Amino acid sequence: MIVITSPTGQIGSQLLARLLETSTRSEELRVIVRDPARLPDAVRSRVDIVTGSHGDPDVVDRAFTGADAVFWLVPPDFQAPSLDAAYSGFTRAAAKAFTNRGIGHVVSVSALGRGTPVAARAGHITASLAMDDLIASTGVAYRALTNPTFMDNLLWQAASIRDTGVFTGTTPPDYAAPTVATRDITAAAAHLLLDRSWTGTAEVPLLGPEDLTPNAMAHIMSEVLGRTIHYRHQSLDDLRASLTARGVTTAIADGYIDMMNAKNHGLDNAVPRTPANSTPTTFRRWCEQSLAPAVRA
Repeated sequence: MIVITSPTGQIGSQLLARLLETSTRSEELRVIVRDPARLPDAVRSRVDIVTGSHGDPDVVDRAFTGADAVFWLVPPDFQAPSLDAAYSGFTRAAAKAFTNRGIGHVVSVSALGRGTPVAARAGHITASLAMDDLIASTGVAYRALTNPTFMDNLLWQAASIRDTGVFTGTTPPDYAAPTVATRDITAAAAHLLLDRSWTGTAEVPLLGPEDLTPNAMAHIMSEVLGRTIHYRHQSLDDLRASLTARGVTTAIADGYIDMMNAKNHGLDNAVPRTPANSTPTTFRRWCEQSLAPAVRA
């Protein structure tokens, strides 16, 4: 049995769909979800459902009973009082249940940056790496899928791209860095969850197929969308102001600022690119298949 957390989120929903397509009849799937009504009807009839938060000790204890593997994904919490509470704090009950319920394998979504000079002051990424250490300390076989920025984050700006021809970010316009499509993250997660011949603890970097600058991304978006798209560089101060205006707590807003500052100082560029860690979906293909439909909707 595989337990999937955050099954209605951007990554969890894709992973669940992929596992339903590829898993064998002998592989049972269980999900932890706050609101089962958010699952498609066709999915609800094919999975075992545990209702509640996967940060709740009783919920994870019940969900992990009889399970062999867990896909672990911490949901965003914009009201958390601290980054430790948002990541390791949320995960502590599950870490205890991994041991108590004899979970053999855990796969999680994490971030690049371990061992870099900025890793200790990278906000959300620092907290995510600490969460990885917490899970690894349980002795479970663990794979942390370590990622750069998601291409799919641009979907949050689909309306701006459609209405103004502009997308915004805090990366310098000519700074090249990797990005990854969430579909490639789910493919890697599904492979690990279905194989389970692996042991020990390790990171699995997923770098996308190429490093691109925001200006190069704007050029590709322009070609795909058939109109000129511009990149607007946003200062970290402006990002902080926009986050606090939306009611994000100071700790979480500071974490985003520290994370983006660390990315601008090499956090995502430290892992050498190899064929093994270069995932297949190009930014152009992602724009054709994901961004363009969202912008034209």
